[in-house]
Amino acid sequence: MSRSIRIAPSILAADFLHLADQIKECEKAGADLIHCDVMDGHFVPNLTFGPLLIRQLHQITKLELDVHLMIEKPELSLDAYRKAGAAAITVHQETCPHLHRTLAHIRELGARAGVSLNPSTPLELLEPVLGDFDILLIMTVNPGFGGQHFIESMLPKILQADQWRREGVAHFSIAVDGGIDPKTVPLVVESGADVLVAGTAVFEGNIAENIRRLREAAC
Repeated sequence: MSRSIRIAPSILAADFLHLADQIKECEKAGADLIHCDVMDGHFVPNLTFGPLLIRQLHQITKLELDVHLMIEKPELSLDAYRKAGAAAITVHQETCPHLHRTLAHIRELGARAGVSLNPSTPLELLEPVLGDFDILLIMTVNPGFGGQHFIESMLPKILQADQWRREGVAHFSIAVDGGIDPKTVPLVVESGADVLVAGTAVFEGNIAENIRRLREAAC
């Protein structure tokens, strides 16, 4: 594998009573960043956490915090998440009527700008903002809950995004989120994914062993 594959444990699946210890385990096991799913109970049917937790995580880990905003009106809270310590902030195309402006604001704050698509959202809707984001997060489940089954029909979307990069249309990393485990990792990596967001596959059982298995599957 010529390109570098990064592992991003999603704390949505972590034990929040031992969150600090589990993040330290991820760090020791060689995880590359920590994925933080922020949900508002409106855009997705679940409610998680906000900037306060991001600030606390930023104080206990050297790993970059990759904040995924599954919320309505994300433009209203970008500053708060950046100040809390987010190194990357990803918003959903579906929640941003002024997507160009929102992505530009994230970059102006000094964070990497990401955009995510639900499974039913066509990739072509991002053509007007190619070049304006650093991360493309392709959902391979419908967002809102952990532990869902991988939607294999999303693989062509990953392939098309990678084709954009190969053609030099834009430069961005491709992250995949949803149902990522040792069985699905080869599928998404072969399709062009660079960042593997995994929750259940990391935090259920031995964290170090789970991360090792994901890396082996990526090779």
